[in-house]
Amino acid sequence: MRSSHRISALGILAVLVLAAVGVAHSVPCVGTDTSGSERRVLLDCHFNNEWKKNATGTPVRYHYVWDDTADSGFSHLAAIIKGAGGAVDTLCQAPTFTALHRARIYVIVDPDTPEETEHPHYIDQKTTDVVTQWVKQGGLLVLLGNDKGKAEFEHLNHLAGLFGIRFNENSRNRVTGRQFEIGTFDKLPDHPLFKGVKKIFIKELSTLQIEKPAAAVLSEGGDVIMAFSHFGKGGVFAVGDPWFYNEYMDHRRLPAGYENSKAAENLFRWLLHFARHQ
Repeated sequence: MRSSHRISALGILAVLVLAAVGVAHSVPCVGTDTSGSERRVLLDCHFNNEWKKNATGTPVRYHYVWDDTADSGFSHLAAIIKGAGGAVDTLCQAPTFTALHRARIYVIVDPDTPEETEHPHYIDQKTTDVVTQWVKQGGLLVLLGNDKGKAEFEHLNHLAGLFGIRFNENSRNRVTGRQFEIGTFDKLPDHPLFKGVKKIFIKELSTLQIEKPAAAVLSEGGDVIMAFSHFGKGGVFAVGDPWFYNEYMDHRRLPAGYENSKAAENLFRWLLHFARHQ
């Protein structure tokens, strides 16, 4: 009897754990406070929805999320945004106009493929309509893609294409070992993103194809690397890589001289300034 009671208790516990995980997947992380919306950077965790178990066996989000301090995380970027006067928040559901209204910057990074997430959420027509309207009214969308095979491109390109941007689904700057020069960009244009920046690093990125209203922010060798599209009162910044994840920020992996952290600070200061002056 004691054994069967123990099994039953374990079964109940398993159900409760699964239920808790289900709730974590389905409820929005974003709150209801609208104060400070003009400086809030909202990070998508619906289209990028990857999980792993931590040391205690508890499922946790990872891969381009604010509180991930490993190489895969955005914790360094979160600190930079806060230092630039911004605030960070997370959206764990499909965007609605109400949810986006709480922020001036919305970041979509590395949308999931079936290889990354058992049931990936794709950027559907409803999302496209909501995001387009929000940008038109003054929102700023940041699209951080990835290279071939590492992100879902069909639906991402449907959204990006409305702003004159398309991810080419290729893989440029394939760095081998410590050959950092392959991923180096040091001929940087006169743009707020590169103010005081001499050298940045991006590896294995998708190049961009653009048409009006989009314009190149950084190009090299005939390839568009970064673009910005003015759209209504808002705009869209795009680059074909998550770029600002911890591994290649500051000098965790990079040799001295690379200034990805400064570029990240410049980008979000520029976007926050853009937002405040619309």
